[in-house]
Amino acid sequence: MRRSLFALALVLLIASAASVLQSQSAFPRLTAVSPDAGKAGDTLTVEGENLDAAGVKALYLTDGKTDVKTDILDQSATAIKFKIPGEAKPGRFSLMILTGGADPKLIEQPVKVTVET
Repeated sequence: MRRSLFALALVLLIASAASVLQSQSAFPRLTAVSPDAGKAGDTLTVEGENLDAAGVKALYLTDGKTDVKTDILDQSATAIKFKIPGEAKPGRFSLMILTGGADPKLIEQPVKVTVET
């Protein structure tokens, strides 16, 4: 009896770990943007992983205090083409994503964009 309970607990633990690993592997991640600078209205492309519409619902420029939503022009699993919004002030910004799914999260990414005057 004790061995069967241990085996059941082990199976549940392994299944839970596999589920966590699967959800982590599908997590959106930005890796680079080109060009890395532009003016309001310019189009830039950010590259990464798991960037399709199911994984990324929105893309923002953020300075840690103010978030400005970008217009997504094209989106695939490995790239998002977006336009720098007209209301973006000049400066250096991080890109931030709104994840999809049942529990959406705003996640600031280590990719930076410079908005020029």
